[in-house]
Amino acid sequence: MENFKSQIALILEVESVDLNDELESFEFWDSLTVLSIIALASEAYKVEITADDVKKSKTIVGLWDLIKSRM
Repeated sequence: MENFKSQIALILEVESVDLNDELESFEFWDSLTVLSIIALASEAYKVEITADDVKKSKTIVGLWDLIKSRM
C-alpha cells in the first residue's frame, strides 16, 4: 500500500497522498494523469482498468480497492 501511495503521489506531482484524498482535488488532475494511472495499474499490478474506472474511484483508497479487486 505504501508503495502504491508513493507511485500515485509521483504521478500527481505531490510529496504524499492520504487514502481519503479526492482525486479531482489535485492541481495536476487531468486526462494525462488518468492515463498514467491506467499505465501504472497495467505495468506494476498487471490489471486492466479504464478511464471510467479511475474516475468512478473518486479517492486514493478507491483506486487501491479497484486495483486489488482486479488482481
